[in-house]
Amino acid sequence: MTAERSDEDVELTLPNALPILPVRGMVLFPMAVAPVLVGQSRSIQLIDDVMKGNRLIAVVCQKNPQAAPAGPDDLYRVGTAAMILQLRRSGDGTIQLIIQGLERVRIRDFSQTDPYLIATIDRAKEPDETGIEIEAVGRSVRDLFRRFLSMMPDIPDEVGRAVELLEDVRQVAALVASALPIETAVKQELLELDSVGTKLRRLVDILQHEIAVRELGKKIATETEETMTKAQREFYLREQMRAIQKELGEGEDGERGGARELREQLDRANLPTEARREAERELARLERTPAASPEHGMIRTYLEWMVNLPWNRVTGETIDGDRARKVLDEDHHDLEKIKDRILEYLSVRKLRHERGLEKPEEVPHEPILCFIGPPGVGKTSLGQSIARAMGRRFVRISLGGVHDEAEIRGHRRTYIGAMPGRIIQALRRGETADPVFMLDEVDKLGVGIHGDPAAALLEVLDPAQNMTFVDTYLNVAFDLSRVLFICTANTETTIPPPLLDRMEILRLSGYTEEEKLQIARRFLLARQLGAHGLREDELTVNDAAIRGVIRGYTREAGVRNLDRALATLCRKVAREIAEHRRDRVAVEADVVETFLGPPKHFSETAERIDRPGVATGLAWTPTGGELLFIEAAVYPGKQNRLILTGSLGDVMRESAQAALSFVRSRAESLGVDPTAFDDKDVHIHVPSGAIPKDGPSAGVTMTTALASAVTGRPVRADLAMTGEITLRGKILPVGGIKEKVLAAHRAGIHTIILPKGNVRDLDEIPESLRRELEFVPVDTMAEVIQRALEPARMTV
Repeated sequence: MTAERSDEDVELTLPNALPILPVRGMVLFPMAVAPVLVGQSRSIQLIDDVMKGNRLIAVVCQKNPQAAPAGPDDLYRVGTAAMILQLRRSGDGTIQLIIQGLERVRIRDFSQTDPYLIATIDRAKEPDETGIEIEAVGRSVRDLFRRFLSMMPDIPDEVGRAVELLEDVRQVAALVASALPIETAVKQELLELDSVGTKLRRLVDILQHEIAVRELGKKIATETEETMTKAQREFYLREQMRAIQKELGEGEDGERGGARELREQLDRANLPTEARREAERELARLERTPAASPEHGMIRTYLEWMVNLPWNRVTGETIDGDRARKVLDEDHHDLEKIKDRILEYLSVRKLRHERGLEKPEEVPHEPILCFIGPPGVGKTSLGQSIARAMGRRFVRISLGGVHDEAEIRGHRRTYIGAMPGRIIQALRRGETADPVFMLDEVDKLGVGIHGDPAAALLEVLDPAQNMTFVDTYLNVAFDLSRVLFICTANTETTIPPPLLDRMEILRLSGYTEEEKLQIARRFLLARQLGAHGLREDELTVNDAAIRGVIRGYTREAGVRNLDRALATLCRKVAREIAEHRRDRVAVEADVVETFLGPPKHFSETAERIDRPGVATGLAWTPTGGELLFIEAAVYPGKQNRLILTGSLGDVMRESAQAALSFVRSRAESLGVDPTAFDDKDVHIHVPSGAIPKDGPSAGVTMTTALASAVTGRPVRADLAMTGEITLRGKILPVGGIKEKVLAAHRAGIHTIILPKGNVRDLDEIPESLRRELEFVPVDTMAEVIQRALEPARMTV
């Protein structure tokens, strides 16, 4: 549609400055009427303000359609002054406009950018050109546009009739340019042309090009339909591609162009000799294989994997030991042994590089590290920090529940949908041949009917073999020796010994209360404040409150539950601030319960150890140390039975039998009546019966509980113990001392009895924790009885 408007009217109503309405994908021409949808808030404000006045705006197309909101640099400098004819508001808040172009304008400069754009403008009137040449070009535009409309059923016939009726060639050029389905940049080019004759000649070129393309497309479609049979209908699109290439003289088969593209990618990929030879062989097969064959797609997919793998792309930066240490300290508190091991590795790499030893035959292989520790102590995040410290990419795959060997080695290409294994897939995602590669939850691999994935990992994690790792899908060697593999696990007991032998074990124990306090203060609280939209001054939590959260709500080796508790605290405070009930909140120890509810954990040793026959032991679990309460009862019975309950394993049951045998054989030396077990049954129970328990370290605790039951002397409530017992009463060392000590400290235990052989393990305990606890090294059971049982009560 067009509307006539005299220049005199425009001059009367067009000011020197106009609000600028940026539009995307649209160019408005003078004397043209067009709909516009307005959705941005600042554009809506612009329309609301203009509707109160003269309804005049300048419509300018954006150079960058993605810019939102568009600034002065995102707009062309030539647009069209327009008047708003109609306005309708939608339910979703947008505005639908009908606008009429008045005259071209040229932006001189922007006088306002906020809340919307206002610019000083100059009128860019098109000169009135006449003459035979202009008339002839105008007539050519009308004729070509008529032919174009006959090929475009989507354009209404009214547009063609309007073009025929228009006498002013400027209006003809505006209407034809508006109606043509051409790129926005081309329309903007037409708008910016000052000469009407030049604009008409450009339209002639565009119309001739569009008509030629559509006639050729129609010819191609006709030829394809004539040769197409019922069995060939599924290849309709490919036949059209062949016909197009035939017209363009680019060859007979479209597949050859794809093969050329793959060959170019192979040249750029810098494949090793063996891989390049295999790729060339498959590329030759691809060129001989018909596109209709299912094998064609399989070969092409294989070649795409080959060219996209990072065969020789590396990302390692220059090694800076100081920066690496700073990164590790920024991300993790303590963990000094782990940090020292990484810094040692980086120092070796730096020396080798500086001294020119970076030769394949002389360079030692990358270490295979395995972080073993309870959940929540930072194993996975530590791998990310190592990658950042080394300047490498970080990739991770989770092996929990994987029970198919093909998940590691890949599938054979004979299967439809076959893919490489997870190792190769992760390297492709990482786009580098030397990432820090984390194999998470390696202790949770399964074994199924499709093979053992742990066995497949033997080649991956063997530094002597992984330089020639062969994925079943690729069927060529890929060098994994530059990859720094890091495995994580909660326990080493479920990792097969051959796989464990290939890894360097680094243990991450649980955190002490002081360490958790520092982690919460330095990392967790700041992260949760940002995640919940809180400023530092809006929520302050003192150390006493954090300790209260640690003791009452998070009995764990790691800090995941502590992180969740702090998140709950932040959510509660965020709600109070959002509802304008408080401006800032200071959380102290006495108000923690107000936000988090009643404490979930409390010291239960005094409650449990309140009578003879109950002793507190220490146990190690994959999730950290735990307290183990062992109860013993001796009661009349004629069968002299030993009853064991509590889901005990074979080793623990044998420990109970050894404990009973020792107490009976050493009754007099232990102050026990030798006849105390005559015609008596003994029952030993370990609570939490739904949880399986096993191991020899409860032998000392069982013996103490039995001695307490038969002597009537209760066990001290602030004392816990661990150790294996022999029939001679010797106390043997056990494992997991650090985790057990941390569990005892969390539960409020002050004295710990442990074997003398474990004294060396106390070096792993933080100095601050050793000062708070009393450790009693023992060598015999007599020393345990003397220290653990309360004195016998005097009777008068």
